[in-house]
Amino acid sequence: MDEFKVSEKTPFIVVLDNVRSLNNIGSIFRTSDALLIEAIYLCGFTATPPHKDIHKTALGATESVDWKYFETTNDAISVLKKNNYLVASIEQAEDSISLVDFTIEPNKKYAFIFGHEVKGVAQDIVSMSDFCIEIPQFGTKHSFNISVSAGIVLWDLFKKFKNW
Repeated sequence: MDEFKVSEKTPFIVVLDNVRSLNNIGSIFRTSDALLIEAIYLCGFTATPPHKDIHKTALGATESVDWKYFETTNDAISVLKKNNYLVASIEQAEDSISLVDFTIEPNKKYAFIFGHEVKGVAQDIVSMSDFCIEIPQFGTKHSFNISVSAGIVLWDLFKKFKNW
């Protein structure tokens, strides 16, 4: 744990905008640990550790990954922008960029917002974002579970960041 805490982190912050499922929150902590994500911002009614249902899927990642709670996602975005993060909502929206086409700019810091399981990222949050990234989908369903979306997006962007 000590070694993890001092290791160089991927300059990404994951922002959870009113995520209701504690199992999804825990899964995102675990994915963030695996990819050395800098931090997770838990916003609105998103639950915070310690909680047994978060712990069940996080498997201790709530101890390794730094996190902060914000009463609103707007507050989190304000802090991120003051600290020069580029903010991207992961959402199907007009003018969104396909994940396939999105490139990571060297020496930039990023925050990626994942939204409510049914409603997605709130429109006011999408409007505050610098851009939206959309995961290409080809079946009859037009959404993924939020923890699956986080896994897909964060793995793809981590590979791009590492130039793999």
